[in-house]
Amino acid sequence: MKTHYDAETDALYLRFAEAPVSESEEVRPGIVFDFDADGRIVAVEILDASEHLASGADLTKLVAA
Repeated sequence: MKTHYDAETDALYLRFAEAPVSESEEVRPGIVFDFDADGRIVAVEILDASEHLASGADLTKLVAA
């Protein structure tokens, strides 16, 4: 799994697989799932991440994998 947090835009991206993204769907405001050609989730993007995550989550300490 690869992670990336952009503090400037407050966006968190979690990539689970290297498969190409064939479509994306905003499943709730600010939460976007990326799907491969078979409909499996390959990534999740969380916009305004600090507003969506539980209290105490410290994204500044997130280590990219």
